[in-house]
Amino acid sequence: MNAALVLFSGGQDSATCLAWALERFEHVETLGFDYGQRHVVELSCREVLRRGMASPRLGADHTLHIPTLAEIGGSSLTEAREIALREDGLPNSFVPGRNLIFLTFAAALAARRGIRHLVGGMCETDYSGYPDCRDDTLKSLQATLNLGMATRLVLHTPLMWLDKAATWRLAERLGGAALVELIRAESHSCYLGARDSHPWGHGCGHCPACDLRARGWQAYAARHEH
Repeated sequence: MNAALVLFSGGQDSATCLAWALERFEHVETLGFDYGQRHVVELSCREVLRRGMASPRLGADHTLHIPTLAEIGGSSLTEAREIALREDGLPNSFVPGRNLIFLTFAAALAARRGIRHLVGGMCETDYSGYPDCRDDTLKSLQATLNLGMATRLVLHTPLMWLDKAATWRLAERLGGAALVELIRAESHSCYLGARDSHPWGHGCGHCPACDLRARGWQAYAARHEH
């Protein structure tokens, strides 16, 4: 079957990836992770986004619980601590191994369900410097997963070389103004889990995720004004 499993957090990037997958694959399933994140509100956004992108191609939704990441601790994404740079230059919002673990679980689920394609919203263009979002990391991981599970999974990262403004433009190309508005109004990116209203969507308005999303929206909107 020409099927894909989308890592679907409920954020802007993963929502755009879901629309991208629905255009390309005959059957698409979604997977979210509850790992003790402070912005767990993102998980409640997922069903609204799925309903807004309802399609005969859209199949089952899955949620896996991985509390171990929060038990390890040390990240401002899983603990009430101020977001800041660590001594090694990485933001303390980095959760070591998170994408590696997510994709390993996703690959295992895909293998069980006879799905060959994995789709993730990792991006090396507009990102916080997370090493597990880099193209080299993900190419290496794809090879390791296939070797370790005797599979031929393909990992797709359609946003890898797009900035946030280009991600909004991709959403527009995939689903027009309606999809852009759905993602703007219903997705969640804020690290703190705030749902204050802004022109670009909901969030605290000052964390790195909100700043990135706001600047991307402003660049996208400015282009539309001309």
